[in-house]
Amino acid sequence: MDEAVVFVWPIVTAIELTLLVVALTVEAVALVHCLLQRADAFSAVNTLSKGLWLALLGGTMALSLLFAPGPTRIFGLIAIIAALVYLLDVRPAIRDLSSGSSGW
Repeated sequence: MDEAVVFVWPIVTAIELTLLVVALTVEAVALVHCLLQRADAFSAVNTLSKGLWLALLGGTMALSLLFAPGPTRIFGLIAIIAALVYLLDVRPAIRDLSSGSSGW
């Protein structure tokens, strides 16, 4: 039984490290994109203000790194969900607003 544990532990560690790098990359992309946008674009697309998005993205990213490192812990899951909501909902709306096109 001990050989199985010795064999599995490096694999689990490598998977968790890969997930952590991917999650932190997604969170950083969302945070940087939010930093680079104009503040009035957020109110124009009817979402939270830029300051609230920055606090949400930065705060959850910091919490996930400080208290429970890894994307499979509770703060890591909250951070990746916040980043994905921003990237999949707010970012396209701001992009459509700045380009002058609409989805429909």
